[in-house]
Amino acid sequence: MSGRRRKRLAGLVARRILIFAFLAMLLQVAQIFSRYWFDDQELGYILIERETEAIAASIHRVAGVLTIDPKAPVLSRYSGVVDEADDAGLIHDDGNLANHLPPATFVRIRTEEGRAVYSNCGEECEEHFLPPSEEAPDDWHRMIEPGKPLSVAGGRAFLIDGERVLVDVAVLHDPDDFLAAILTGEMIDHMLVPMGLMLALTIGASIFSISTALRPVSAAARAADAIDPRSPVPLAIDDAMPKEIAGFVEAINRLFARTAEMVKAQKVFSAAVAHEIRTPLAVLRLELDRINDPRARRAQADIERLSHILEQLTALARLDVVDDAAFVETDLADLAAGMVADMAPLVIDRGSTIAFEGGGAVKVELVPSLIQNVVRNLIENSLKHAGRGVDILVVVSEDGSLTVSDNGSGFVPCEVQGEFGRVKASGSLGLGLTIVERIAELHGAALSIRSAPGEGCSVRFAFAH
Repeated sequence: MSGRRRKRLAGLVARRILIFAFLAMLLQVAQIFSRYWFDDQELGYILIERETEAIAASIHRVAGVLTIDPKAPVLSRYSGVVDEADDAGLIHDDGNLANHLPPATFVRIRTEEGRAVYSNCGEECEEHFLPPSEEAPDDWHRMIEPGKPLSVAGGRAFLIDGERVLVDVAVLHDPDDFLAAILTGEMIDHMLVPMGLMLALTIGASIFSISTALRPVSAAARAADAIDPRSPVPLAIDDAMPKEIAGFVEAINRLFARTAEMVKAQKVFSAAVAHEIRTPLAVLRLELDRINDPRARRAQADIERLSHILEQLTALARLDVVDDAAFVETDLADLAAGMVADMAPLVIDRGSTIAFEGGGAVKVELVPSLIQNVVRNLIENSLKHAGRGVDILVVVSEDGSLTVSDNGSGFVPCEVQGEFGRVKASGSLGLGLTIVERIAELHGAALSIRSAPGEGCSVRFAFAH
Protein backbone atom coordinates (compact mmCIF):
# COMPACT_ATOMS: atom_id res chain seq x y z
CA MET A 1 0.00 0.00 0.00
CA SER A 2 1.31 3.44 -0.87
CA GLY A 3 2.06 6.07 1.76
CA ARG A 4 -0.89 8.12 0.55
CA ARG A 5 -3.84 7.72 2.85
CA ARG A 6 -6.66 5.92 1.05
CA LYS A 7 -10.22 7.23 1.30
CA ARG A 8 -12.92 4.95 2.67
CA LEU A 9 -15.71 3.95 0.27
CA ALA A 10 -18.38 5.07 2.75
CA GLY A 11 -16.81 8.53 2.89
CA LEU A 12 -16.67 8.78 -0.90
CA VAL A 13 -20.33 7.79 -1.22
CA ALA A 14 -21.37 10.22 1.54
CA ARG A 15 -19.56 13.10 -0.18
CA ARG A 16 -21.21 12.31 -3.51
CA ILE A 17 -24.62 12.14 -1.86
CA LEU A 18 -23.99 15.59 -0.36
CA ILE A 19 -23.01 16.98 -3.78
CA PHE A 20 -26.13 15.63 -5.49
CA ALA A 21 -28.28 16.71 -2.52
CA PHE A 22 -26.90 20.24 -2.87
CA LEU A 23 -27.79 20.27 -6.56
CA ALA A 24 -31.26 18.95 -5.72
CA MET A 25 -31.67 21.70 -3.12
CA LEU A 26 -30.76 24.34 -5.69
CA LEU A 27 -33.42 22.98 -8.04
CA GLN A 28 -35.90 22.87 -5.16
CA VAL A 29 -35.11 26.49 -4.26
CA ALA A 30 -35.81 27.53 -7.83
CA GLN A 31 -39.05 25.52 -7.85
CA ILE A 32 -40.31 26.98 -4.55
CA PHE A 33 -39.34 30.51 -5.56
CA SER A 34 -41.14 30.28 -8.90
CA ARG A 35 -44.20 28.73 -7.25
CA TYR A 36 -44.70 31.50 -4.73
CA TRP A 37 -43.21 34.55 -6.46
CA PHE A 38 -45.76 34.57 -9.25
CA ASP A 39 -48.77 33.84 -7.01
CA ASP A 40 -49.60 37.06 -5.14
CA GLN A 41 -52.81 35.59 -3.75
CA GLU A 42 -50.95 32.73 -2.11
CA LEU A 43 -48.27 35.09 -0.79
CA GLY A 44 -50.92 37.38 0.64
CA TYR A 45 -52.75 34.50 2.33
CA ILE A 46 -49.52 33.21 3.92
CA LEU A 47 -48.62 36.72 5.10
CA ILE A 48 -52.00 37.18 6.82
CA GLU A 49 -51.84 33.70 8.31
CA ARG A 50 -48.36 34.20 9.79
CA GLU A 51 -49.00 37.70 11.13
CA THR A 52 -52.33 36.94 12.74
CA GLU A 53 -50.90 33.83 14.44
CA ALA A 54 -47.96 35.84 15.80
CA ILE A 55 -50.28 38.56 17.12
CA ALA A 56 -52.75 36.08 18.63
CA ALA A 57 -49.88 34.44 20.53
CA SER A 58 -49.29 37.77 22.31
CA ILE A 59 -52.88 38.04 23.63
CA HIS A 60 -53.50 36.96 27.24
CA ARG A 61 -56.19 37.32 29.84
CA VAL A 62 -55.22 39.73 32.61
CA ALA A 63 -57.59 40.28 35.54
CA GLY A 64 -60.33 38.55 33.57
CA VAL A 65 -59.91 40.80 30.54
CA LEU A 66 -58.20 39.89 27.27
CA THR A 67 -55.31 42.23 26.49
CA ILE A 68 -52.16 42.18 24.35
CA ASP A 69 -48.68 42.24 25.82
CA PRO A 70 -47.37 45.75 25.10
CA LYS A 71 -43.81 44.43 25.01
CA ALA A 72 -44.57 41.76 22.42
CA PRO A 73 -41.95 41.90 19.62
CA VAL A 74 -44.65 41.61 16.98
CA LEU A 75 -46.06 45.06 17.95
CA SER A 76 -42.82 46.76 16.88
CA ARG A 77 -43.93 46.28 13.27
CA TYR A 78 -47.10 48.26 13.86
CA SER A 79 -45.65 51.60 14.98
CA GLY A 80 -44.75 54.77 13.06
CA VAL A 81 -47.88 54.70 10.92
CA VAL A 82 -48.43 57.57 8.47
CA ASP A 83 -51.55 59.24 9.75
CA GLU A 84 -52.11 61.75 7.01
CA ALA A 85 -52.01 60.47 3.48
CA ASP A 86 -51.91 63.94 2.00
CA ASP A 87 -48.68 64.70 3.93
CA ALA A 88 -47.01 62.26 1.58
CA GLY A 89 -48.48 64.02 -1.42
CA LEU A 90 -50.55 60.98 -2.38
CA ILE A 91 -53.99 62.59 -2.77
CA HIS A 92 -55.42 63.06 -6.24
CA ASP A 93 -57.46 66.10 -7.15
CA ASP A 94 -60.54 63.94 -6.83
CA GLY A 95 -59.68 63.24 -3.20
CA ASN A 96 -59.04 59.51 -3.63
CA LEU A 97 -55.88 57.71 -2.63
CA ALA A 98 -53.46 57.09 -5.44
CA ASN A 99 -52.54 53.58 -6.45
CA HIS A 100 -49.23 54.07 -4.66
CA LEU A 101 -50.38 54.02 -1.07
CA PRO A 102 -47.91 55.05 1.63
CA PRO A 103 -46.14 52.05 3.19
CA ALA A 104 -47.81 51.09 6.44
CA THR A 105 -48.93 48.19 8.61
CA PHE A 106 -52.23 48.18 10.51
CA VAL A 107 -53.69 45.85 13.09
CA ARG A 108 -57.06 45.64 14.82
CA ILE A 109 -57.94 43.18 17.56
CA ARG A 110 -61.49 42.88 18.85
CA THR A 111 -63.70 40.40 20.61
CA GLU A 112 -66.73 38.83 18.96
CA GLU A 113 -68.96 41.24 20.92
CA GLY A 114 -67.07 44.15 19.30
CA ARG A 115 -64.90 45.23 22.27
CA ALA A 116 -61.57 46.65 21.03
CA VAL A 117 -58.52 44.89 22.47
CA TYR A 118 -55.92 46.76 20.46
CA SER A 119 -55.71 48.94 17.32
CA ASN A 120 -53.16 51.25 15.69
CA CYS A 121 -55.46 52.67 13.06
CA GLY A 122 -58.51 54.85 12.74
CA GLU A 123 -59.96 55.62 9.36
CA GLU A 124 -57.53 53.15 7.82
CA CYS A 125 -59.25 50.36 9.70
CA GLU A 126 -62.60 51.34 8.21
CA GLU A 127 -61.01 51.50 4.77
CA HIS A 128 -59.13 48.20 4.76
CA PHE A 129 -60.95 45.96 7.25
CA LEU A 130 -64.45 44.49 7.35
CA PRO A 131 -66.99 46.71 9.10
CA PRO A 132 -67.32 45.88 12.82
CA SER A 133 -71.06 45.55 12.37
CA GLU A 134 -70.66 42.59 10.05
CA GLU A 135 -70.34 39.09 11.38
CA ALA A 136 -66.68 38.36 10.83
CA PRO A 137 -65.76 35.07 9.14
CA ASP A 138 -63.13 32.77 10.61
CA ASP A 139 -60.76 33.53 7.77
CA TRP A 140 -60.69 36.24 5.10
CA HIS A 141 -58.19 38.16 2.98
CA ARG A 142 -58.09 40.38 -0.12
CA MET A 143 -55.51 42.14 -2.27
CA ILE A 144 -55.48 45.92 -1.77
CA GLU A 145 -53.24 46.51 -4.77
CA PRO A 146 -51.90 44.02 -7.33
CA GLY A 147 -48.22 43.37 -7.81
CA LYS A 148 -45.28 43.87 -5.53
CA PRO A 149 -44.48 45.11 -2.95
CA LEU A 150 -47.43 43.27 -1.43
CA SER A 151 -50.50 45.24 -0.35
CA VAL A 152 -52.94 42.89 1.35
CA ALA A 153 -55.54 42.86 4.11
CA GLY A 154 -57.15 39.98 5.97
CA GLY A 155 -58.10 38.52 9.28
CA ARG A 156 -58.67 35.33 11.26
CA ALA A 157 -60.65 34.28 14.28
CA PHE A 158 -58.90 32.65 17.28
CA LEU A 159 -60.29 31.02 20.40
CA ILE A 160 -58.27 32.43 23.32
CA ASP A 161 -59.13 31.29 26.85
CA GLY A 162 -62.57 30.25 25.66
CA GLU A 163 -63.34 33.58 23.98
CA ARG A 164 -63.49 34.21 20.22
CA VAL A 165 -61.06 36.96 19.17
CA LEU A 166 -60.84 38.57 15.73
CA VAL A 167 -57.40 39.70 14.49
CA ASP A 168 -57.28 41.86 11.34
CA VAL A 169 -54.04 42.92 9.62
CA ALA A 170 -53.35 45.21 6.66
CA VAL A 171 -49.93 45.55 4.99
CA LEU A 172 -49.36 48.32 2.45
CA HIS A 173 -46.31 48.00 0.20
CA ASP A 174 -44.53 45.54 2.50
CA PRO A 175 -42.55 48.01 4.67
CA ASP A 176 -41.08 45.25 6.87
CA ASP A 177 -40.03 42.99 3.99
CA PHE A 178 -42.63 40.33 4.79
CA LEU A 179 -42.09 38.81 1.35
CA ALA A 180 -38.48 37.79 2.08
CA ALA A 181 -39.55 36.27 5.41
CA ILE A 182 -42.34 34.32 3.68
CA LEU A 183 -40.05 32.92 0.99
CA THR A 184 -37.38 32.03 3.56
CA GLY A 185 -39.96 30.36 5.80
CA GLU A 186 -41.44 28.35 2.97
CA MET A 187 -38.00 27.15 1.89
CA ILE A 188 -37.21 26.07 5.44
CA ASP A 189 -40.59 24.35 5.88
CA HIS A 190 -40.75 22.67 2.48
CA MET A 191 -37.09 22.05 1.70
CA LEU A 192 -34.44 22.42 4.40
CA VAL A 193 -36.21 20.50 7.15
CA PRO A 194 -37.52 17.54 5.09
CA MET A 195 -34.46 17.36 2.86
CA GLY A 196 -32.16 17.65 5.87
CA LEU A 197 -33.89 14.71 7.54
CA MET A 198 -33.92 12.72 4.31
CA LEU A 199 -30.23 13.52 3.71
CA ALA A 200 -29.23 12.44 7.21
CA LEU A 201 -31.17 9.19 6.87
CA THR A 202 -29.80 8.56 3.36
CA ILE A 203 -26.18 9.12 4.37
CA GLY A 204 -26.61 7.07 7.53
CA ALA A 205 -28.28 4.22 5.64
CA SER A 206 -25.63 4.35 2.89
CA ILE A 207 -22.71 4.25 5.34
CA PHE A 208 -24.34 1.43 7.32
CA SER A 209 -25.15 -0.55 4.16
CA ILE A 210 -21.67 -0.12 2.67
CA SER A 211 -19.95 -0.99 5.95
CA THR A 212 -22.11 -4.10 6.33
CA ALA A 213 -21.57 -5.15 2.71
CA LEU A 214 -17.79 -4.65 2.93
CA ARG A 215 -17.36 -6.47 6.24
CA PRO A 216 -16.86 -9.84 4.46
CA VAL A 217 -14.42 -8.11 2.11
CA SER A 218 -12.31 -6.89 5.04
CA ALA A 219 -12.32 -10.40 6.49
CA ALA A 220 -11.26 -11.81 3.11
CA ALA A 221 -8.43 -9.24 2.89
CA ARG A 222 -7.12 -10.29 6.30
CA ALA A 223 -7.34 -13.93 5.31
CA ALA A 224 -5.53 -13.24 2.01
CA ASP A 225 -2.76 -11.44 3.92
CA ALA A 226 -2.16 -14.56 6.00
CA ILE A 227 -2.06 -16.99 3.07
CA ASP A 228 1.21 -18.86 2.51
CA PRO A 229 1.81 -18.93 -1.28
CA ARG A 230 3.61 -22.25 -0.89
CA SER A 231 0.41 -23.95 0.35
CA PRO A 232 -2.47 -21.52 -0.24
CA VAL A 233 -5.84 -22.16 1.36
CA PRO A 234 -8.74 -20.82 -0.76
CA LEU A 235 -10.53 -17.79 0.64
CA ALA A 236 -14.00 -18.53 1.94
CA ILE A 237 -16.87 -16.90 0.05
CA ASP A 238 -19.38 -15.58 2.57
CA ASP A 239 -23.08 -15.80 1.74
CA ALA A 240 -23.35 -12.13 2.74
CA MET A 241 -20.86 -11.09 0.05
CA PRO A 242 -22.29 -9.11 -2.88
CA LYS A 243 -22.06 -10.90 -6.19
CA GLU A 244 -19.36 -8.56 -7.53
CA ILE A 245 -17.15 -9.04 -4.45
CA ALA A 246 -17.64 -12.82 -4.52
CA GLY A 247 -16.41 -12.82 -8.13
CA PHE A 248 -13.34 -10.85 -7.09
CA VAL A 249 -12.57 -13.34 -4.26
CA GLU A 250 -12.89 -16.24 -6.72
CA ALA A 251 -10.36 -14.49 -8.98
CA ILE A 252 -8.00 -14.11 -5.99
CA ASN A 253 -8.34 -17.84 -5.27
CA ARG A 254 -7.46 -18.64 -8.86
CA LEU A 255 -4.47 -16.31 -8.66
CA PHE A 256 -3.17 -18.05 -5.53
CA ALA A 257 -3.65 -21.42 -7.20
CA ARG A 258 -1.52 -20.29 -10.15
CA THR A 259 1.06 -18.89 -7.72
CA ALA A 260 1.25 -22.27 -5.97
CA GLU A 261 1.88 -23.94 -9.32
CA MET A 262 4.66 -21.44 -10.08
CA VAL A 263 6.25 -22.09 -6.68
CA LYS A 264 6.20 -25.83 -7.36
CA ALA A 265 7.74 -25.25 -10.79
CA GLN A 266 10.43 -23.08 -9.21
CA LYS A 267 11.20 -25.81 -6.70
CA VAL A 268 11.65 -28.31 -9.54
CA PHE A 269 13.81 -25.80 -11.41
CA SER A 270 16.03 -25.23 -8.37
CA ALA A 271 16.55 -28.94 -7.91
CA ALA A 272 17.32 -29.36 -11.62
CA VAL A 273 19.86 -26.51 -11.58
CA ALA A 274 21.57 -27.95 -8.52
CA HIS A 275 21.82 -31.37 -10.11
CA GLU A 276 22.47 -30.56 -13.78
CA ILE A 277 25.00 -27.73 -13.45
CA ARG A 278 27.12 -28.93 -10.55
CA THR A 279 28.03 -32.20 -12.23
CA PRO A 280 29.48 -30.68 -15.46
CA LEU A 281 31.38 -28.08 -13.44
CA ALA A 282 32.85 -30.78 -11.21
CA VAL A 283 33.95 -32.76 -14.27
CA LEU A 284 35.45 -29.62 -15.83
CA ARG A 285 37.33 -28.84 -12.62
CA LEU A 286 38.84 -32.34 -12.54
CA GLU A 287 39.92 -32.06 -16.17
CA LEU A 288 41.60 -28.73 -15.50
CA ASP A 289 43.44 -30.25 -12.53
CA ARG A 290 45.23 -32.56 -15.01
CA ILE A 291 46.47 -29.66 -17.13
CA ASN A 292 49.74 -28.17 -15.93
CA ASP A 293 49.37 -24.68 -17.35
CA PRO A 294 48.86 -21.20 -15.80
CA ARG A 295 45.89 -20.62 -18.07
CA ALA A 296 44.25 -23.75 -16.68
CA ARG A 297 44.69 -22.39 -13.14
CA ARG A 298 43.04 -19.10 -14.16
CA ALA A 299 40.17 -21.00 -15.78
CA GLN A 300 39.89 -23.14 -12.68
CA ALA A 301 39.59 -20.00 -10.52
CA ASP A 302 36.85 -18.70 -12.82
CA ILE A 303 35.01 -22.01 -12.50
CA GLU A 304 35.26 -21.79 -8.71
CA ARG A 305 33.69 -18.34 -8.81
CA LEU A 306 31.00 -19.57 -11.19
CA SER A 307 30.25 -22.52 -8.93
CA HIS A 308 29.97 -20.21 -5.96
CA ILE A 309 27.57 -17.88 -7.80
CA LEU A 310 25.43 -20.81 -8.96
CA GLU A 311 25.27 -22.15 -5.42
CA GLN A 312 24.13 -18.78 -4.13
CA LEU A 313 21.54 -18.34 -6.88
CA THR A 314 20.22 -21.83 -6.21
CA ALA A 315 20.09 -21.12 -2.49
CA LEU A 316 18.24 -17.85 -3.17
CA ALA A 317 15.65 -19.62 -5.32
CA ARG A 318 15.11 -22.33 -2.73
CA LEU A 319 14.27 -19.78 -0.03
CA ASP A 320 10.81 -19.31 -1.57
CA VAL A 321 9.93 -22.99 -1.13
CA VAL A 322 10.85 -23.53 2.51
CA ASP A 323 8.21 -25.62 4.30
CA ASP A 324 7.02 -24.82 7.82
CA ALA A 325 8.05 -28.32 8.87
CA ALA A 326 11.69 -27.36 8.25
CA PHE A 327 11.66 -25.06 11.31
CA VAL A 328 12.93 -26.95 14.36
CA GLU A 329 14.10 -25.88 17.81
CA THR A 330 17.89 -25.68 17.59
CA ASP A 331 20.74 -24.52 19.80
CA LEU A 332 21.88 -21.40 17.95
CA ALA A 333 25.18 -21.26 19.85
CA ASP A 334 26.05 -24.86 19.00
CA LEU A 335 25.11 -24.35 15.34
CA ALA A 336 27.22 -21.18 15.01
CA ALA A 337 30.18 -22.74 16.81
CA GLY A 338 30.06 -25.68 14.42
CA MET A 339 30.10 -23.37 11.39
CA VAL A 340 33.06 -21.41 12.84
CA ALA A 341 34.96 -24.67 13.20
CA ASP A 342 34.11 -25.66 9.62
CA MET A 343 35.15 -22.26 8.21
CA ALA A 344 38.32 -21.92 10.31
CA PRO A 345 40.66 -23.67 7.81
CA LEU A 346 39.51 -21.36 5.00
CA VAL A 347 39.91 -18.28 7.19
CA ILE A 348 43.39 -19.27 8.33
CA ASP A 349 44.38 -20.09 4.74
CA ARG A 350 43.52 -16.46 3.85
CA GLY A 351 45.84 -15.21 6.58
CA SER A 352 42.97 -14.12 8.85
CA THR A 353 41.67 -15.21 12.25
CA ILE A 354 38.23 -16.25 13.48
CA ALA A 355 36.82 -16.63 17.01
CA PHE A 356 33.51 -17.59 18.59
CA GLU A 357 31.85 -16.24 21.74
CA GLY A 358 28.72 -17.69 23.34
CA GLY A 359 27.15 -17.76 26.77
CA GLY A 360 25.57 -21.20 26.73
CA ALA A 361 22.72 -22.86 24.89
CA VAL A 362 20.27 -20.53 23.08
CA LYS A 363 17.20 -22.40 21.81
CA VAL A 364 15.57 -20.89 18.71
CA GLU A 365 12.99 -22.09 16.14
CA LEU A 366 14.93 -22.05 12.87
CA VAL A 367 15.89 -23.90 9.70
CA PRO A 368 19.40 -25.18 10.53
CA SER A 369 20.67 -25.32 6.95
CA LEU A 370 19.59 -21.73 6.28
CA ILE A 371 21.22 -20.32 9.43
CA GLN A 372 24.40 -22.23 8.54
CA ASN A 373 24.17 -20.47 5.17
CA VAL A 374 23.85 -17.14 7.01
CA VAL A 375 27.02 -17.70 9.05
CA ARG A 376 28.92 -18.96 6.01
CA ASN A 377 27.89 -15.98 3.83
CA LEU A 378 28.77 -13.41 6.49
CA ILE A 379 32.20 -14.96 7.11
CA GLU A 380 32.89 -15.19 3.35
CA ASN A 381 31.89 -11.54 2.90
CA SER A 382 34.33 -10.50 5.63
CA LEU A 383 37.13 -12.47 3.96
CA LYS A 384 36.30 -11.12 0.52
CA HIS A 385 35.76 -7.44 1.29
CA ALA A 386 37.77 -6.74 4.44
CA GLY A 387 41.11 -7.91 2.99
CA ARG A 388 43.84 -10.28 4.25
CA GLY A 389 44.71 -10.36 7.90
CA VAL A 390 41.20 -9.48 9.06
CA ASP A 391 39.99 -10.66 12.46
CA ILE A 392 36.46 -12.14 12.43
CA LEU A 393 34.32 -12.57 15.54
CA VAL A 394 31.08 -14.59 15.71
CA VAL A 395 28.94 -13.93 18.80
CA VAL A 396 25.71 -15.61 19.93
CA SER A 397 23.94 -13.71 22.73
CA GLU A 398 21.39 -14.95 25.23
CA ASP A 399 18.75 -12.69 23.68
CA GLY A 400 18.77 -14.90 20.56
CA SER A 401 20.94 -12.75 18.33
CA LEU A 402 23.80 -13.77 16.06
CA THR A 403 26.48 -11.19 15.23
CA VAL A 404 29.35 -11.49 12.77
CA SER A 405 31.86 -8.62 12.88
CA ASP A 406 35.31 -7.85 11.51
CA ASN A 407 37.95 -5.13 11.86
CA GLY A 408 38.37 -4.56 8.15
CA SER A 409 38.17 -1.37 6.12
CA GLY A 410 34.38 -1.02 6.50
CA PHE A 411 32.21 1.16 4.30
CA VAL A 412 29.99 4.22 4.47
CA PRO A 413 26.48 3.15 5.63
CA CYS A 414 24.79 5.45 3.10
CA GLU A 415 26.42 3.40 0.35
CA VAL A 416 23.96 0.61 1.13
CA GLN A 417 20.90 0.91 -1.10
CA GLY A 418 17.70 -1.10 -1.10
CA GLU A 419 18.31 -4.63 0.10
CA PHE A 420 21.14 -5.27 2.56
CA GLY A 421 24.47 -5.82 0.89
CA ARG A 422 24.04 -3.73 -2.25
CA VAL A 423 27.10 -1.55 -1.79
CA LYS A 424 28.16 0.81 -4.57
CA ALA A 425 31.82 0.79 -3.65
CA SER A 426 32.39 -2.93 -4.15
CA GLY A 427 29.76 -3.74 -6.70
CA SER A 428 29.71 -7.44 -5.77
CA LEU A 429 28.88 -7.57 -2.09
CA GLY A 430 25.18 -7.89 -2.69
CA LEU A 431 24.33 -11.51 -3.36
CA GLY A 432 25.55 -13.05 -0.10
CA LEU A 433 23.88 -10.45 2.10
CA THR A 434 20.77 -10.54 -0.06
CA ILE A 435 20.46 -14.22 0.80
CA VAL A 436 20.99 -13.36 4.48
CA GLU A 437 18.22 -10.76 4.27
CA ARG A 438 15.77 -13.22 2.71
CA ILE A 439 16.56 -15.78 5.39
CA ALA A 440 15.93 -13.14 8.04
CA GLU A 441 12.50 -12.44 6.53
CA LEU A 442 11.62 -16.14 6.60
CA HIS A 443 12.57 -16.36 10.29
CA GLY A 444 10.89 -13.05 11.25
CA ALA A 445 14.32 -11.84 12.41
CA ALA A 446 15.67 -8.29 12.39
CA LEU A 447 18.80 -7.74 10.30
CA SER A 448 21.00 -4.69 10.91
CA ILE A 449 24.37 -3.58 9.51
CA ARG A 450 26.71 -1.21 11.32
CA SER A 451 29.85 -0.01 9.59
CA ALA A 452 32.10 3.00 9.08
CA PRO A 453 35.31 3.56 7.08
CA GLY A 454 38.26 2.15 9.00
CA GLU A 455 36.06 0.63 11.73
CA GLY A 456 35.12 -2.67 10.14
CA CYS A 457 31.63 -4.07 9.72
CA SER A 458 29.15 -5.72 12.09
CA VAL A 459 26.06 -7.64 10.92
CA ARG A 460 23.47 -8.57 13.57
CA PHE A 461 20.80 -11.23 12.99
CA ALA A 462 18.26 -11.00 15.85
CA PHE A 463 15.55 -13.65 16.26
CA ALA A 464 12.20 -12.60 17.68
CA HIS A 465 11.23 -14.24 20.98
